[in-house]
Amino acid sequence: MTTGPDTSGTGASAIPTATLPGGAIPLLGIGTWQSEGDDCYRAVRHALDVGYRHVDTATGYGNETQVGRALADSSVDRDDVFVTTKLPPDAAGKERETLEASLRDLGTDHVDLWLIHWPPSGEASPWVWERFVELRDEGKVRSIGVSNYSVEQVDILSEQVGETPAVDQIPWSPADYDAKVASELAKRGVLLEGYSPFKRTDLDAPVLADVASAHGVTPTQVVLRWHLDHGFVVIPKSVTPARIEENFRVTGFSLTEDERTAVDGLAG
Repeated sequence: MTTGPDTSGTGASAIPTATLPGGAIPLLGIGTWQSEGDDCYRAVRHALDVGYRHVDTATGYGNETQVGRALADSSVDRDDVFVTTKLPPDAAGKERETLEASLRDLGTDHVDLWLIHWPPSGEASPWVWERFVELRDEGKVRSIGVSNYSVEQVDILSEQVGETPAVDQIPWSPADYDAKVASELAKRGVLLEGYSPFKRTDLDAPVLADVASAHGVTPTQVVLRWHLDHGFVVIPKSVTPARIEENFRVTGFSLTEDERTAVDGLAG
């Protein structure tokens, strides 16, 4: 896993990427958890119009059909959008039918990343991971990974199946920052993808206000830029057009090393 260069500007090409086995993943995407019905459709359509090229959904969200409609109605070519979905833990044993249903709902012949959403019954479940490898090898998925797995559970999959997850999507924010977890995943070639960046952050923290003021941006933009500058993926969710746009305007600045370290310190 390698991280691509960032450039100034506001277009999709300015969002840094990381290289997964199946292709490049933009480090900034739009999350769709709790986005429902037409709100989800409009949010994804607007995000694609703004320049996002990474959409994160899941079978468990119940909105893959709306995401698929947005992809189909957008002027953006499907191959230019990185699409992630996830297998619910209670669908363990029904991997193929669950993925095929996701593909139908999304209106695509493949997804770019498929994750085990939670460890089934709290266990690493290498037998589920074996099915993921098989379906990836059939071409239905470009890259495979996990979500909400510990480093130890990632190791179980690697050791018992001989394939390391490309991604581990976990709750992550400056308040959650754990250099050891980040280092251990990176050592294994696993890309850290964070969710709930704002919910888990004190956006009124003085350090965020100071850094935001220095760059003429908002505290939320500082939080997103912190992820990108560390090489983490981040998928903020919103159905509000102005917020979707604000979250995307994080390419015109970068944090200095001192600023990044100061934000790291919010983990306490």
